[in-house]
Amino acid sequence: MVGFVSADVDLLVVGGGINGAGIARDAAGRGLSVLLVEQDDLASHTSSASTKLIHGGLRYLEYGEFRLVREALIERERLLGMAPHIIWPLEFVLPQSQSPRPAWMVRLGLFLYDHLGGREKLPGTRTVQLDSSPLGDGLSPREGKAFVYSDCWVEDSRLVVLNAMDAAARGATIETRTRLVDAQREGDGWVATLVGEAGERKVRARAVVNAAGPWVADVLGRVPDARTDRGVKLIKGSHIVVPKLYEGSHAFMLQNPDRRIVFAIPYENDYTLVGTTDEEWSGAPGKAAISPEETGYILGTIGRYFGKATLETDIVWSFAGIRPLYDDKSSNASAVTRDYVLDLDASEGRAPMLSIFGGKITTYRKLAEHAMKELARFFPQASGAWTAGAVLPGGDMPDADFERFVTTLQAERPSLPAALLRRLARAYGTRTAALLGSAQTVADLGRPFGGDLYQAEVDYLVSAEWARSAEDILYRRSKLGLHVPPETAAALDGYLAAPVRSAA
Repeated sequence: MVGFVSADVDLLVVGGGINGAGIARDAAGRGLSVLLVEQDDLASHTSSASTKLIHGGLRYLEYGEFRLVREALIERERLLGMAPHIIWPLEFVLPQSQSPRPAWMVRLGLFLYDHLGGREKLPGTRTVQLDSSPLGDGLSPREGKAFVYSDCWVEDSRLVVLNAMDAAARGATIETRTRLVDAQREGDGWVATLVGEAGERKVRARAVVNAAGPWVADVLGRVPDARTDRGVKLIKGSHIVVPKLYEGSHAFMLQNPDRRIVFAIPYENDYTLVGTTDEEWSGAPGKAAISPEETGYILGTIGRYFGKATLETDIVWSFAGIRPLYDDKSSNASAVTRDYVLDLDASEGRAPMLSIFGGKITTYRKLAEHAMKELARFFPQASGAWTAGAVLPGGDMPDADFERFVTTLQAERPSLPAALLRRLARAYGTRTAALLGSAQTVADLGRPFGGDLYQAEVDYLVSAEWARSAEDILYRRSKLGLHVPPETAAALDGYLAAPVRSAA
C-alpha cells in the first residue's frame, strides 16, 4: 500500500551529482531536513566523467566569461584547503609551437587568470624554453617556448561522495537507487512519488530542488504544472586513458588548429588521461560512450604533439559524460556557457521548485550557496551561509599538509605497505583510521580482492559511502579497476550480493 512517510522534509533534492550533493550539504548545515534521491549511484554520470580539474577555465576568458572565471578561481583556492587529500596543485605546460593563438594573446589571458581571483596559494605563470626544460620531455617537436601555469586536480566522484557524507552527518538522508516518479503541488508544499528497492512511497516536502543534471528537463516533465521556459543543451565530453605518454608530474594544455583545447594529464601513476571533446548530444540522457570521431580527434592530438602513433588498441579505458549546459543558443558546442542558471518556480504562492541548469565542478559550492539564497525566504528558520572553508570529510589534517599526514600514518602502522597507506590517505584522508580500525598488517584487512584492495576497504565503502556494486567501488570510489586483475569485479559483486559477509 502506498502512503505518506511519517517524517516529511523541508527539502527534497533530486539528483546525486555534485550540485545535488553540494546543495544537500549546505541545506543540512543550515538546519533544514533534507532528503536526496539519486536514481543510480552517486556521481554515476556527469560528475564522474569530468576532466577532473578544479580550475578557473582559462579558455572561458576567450568567450568573455569573466564572472564565471573569477568565481571559479576564488573557489579553486577554497576547495584546495577544504579537501587536501583529494585536491592538489597541478602544473600545466602550454606549448606555443603549434598554437593558433598568438603568444601575446595567451600571455594576456594568463595574466588575467593569475589576477582575477586573488590568487594566494598557487604560483603565478612563468615561461620556459621547451628544448632546455625537462617540462618539454615527451613533446615532438620539442621546440619554442611554453607558458607554465597552475590549477588543481580533483578526484571528482570522491568529491561528490564527501559532500553526501557531510550532508548525512548533518542530518540529511541520502537514498541511492531511488527514482522520482512524479511530483505534484499540494497546498503549500509538494507530494512526490519515489520508487526504490523497497518499493513505491510518497513523501511530502516544502520545496524541491531539481539537480538532475542531464535529466533536469526530464524531471520537469514529471511535474504537471512545471514551468519549462528554460532550455538545456546536452554536450558530450569524452576522454581516453593510455599508457604514460611522458615522464613528470605536470600536465599539458594542447591547442589544436580548430582552437579547441585538449588536456594530457598524469593519471594513476602508469597512465595519461587525454581529453576532452565537445560534441552535441541529441539523444535521451543516459550512459554515454566515446564515438569513433572523438577517439580519432584525441588520438590525432596525441600524434600532433607527442610525435608517436598512439593506436586505438593502446586505449586502456575511455569514459564520456553528458554536460547539462544552459542553452544560450550558441551554435558552437565549445562556446556554450559553462555558467549556471538557477530557475526558481514559485510564482503566485506556488510551492517552490528550484531547477539547476549548467554549472561546473569547481563552482559547485558557490552554486549551492546561491541556491539556498534563492530558497531563503521559504525557510526563515534556516541559518546563514557556512560552507566557505568548512573542510570535507577526511580533509581535517593539520595545516592541510598531506605529506606530513602520510608520514605520520606510515609511522603509526609500519607493517602495512607504504604504497597502500598512501593510496588510502589520498582517498580517505583522516577517515583512513576508521577504515583500518585496529589493523596493523595486511592479514588484518580481511579478504584480498586483487591489487591492494581488501575486505576492510570494501566494507567501509558499503557502510559509509553507499557503494553497492563492483563498478561503484572500482571506478567511482576509486580507479582500482585499472590496476586489479579481471576476476576482481566478479569476486566483488559476489561478495556484495552475499546475505552475510564474513572474513575469508
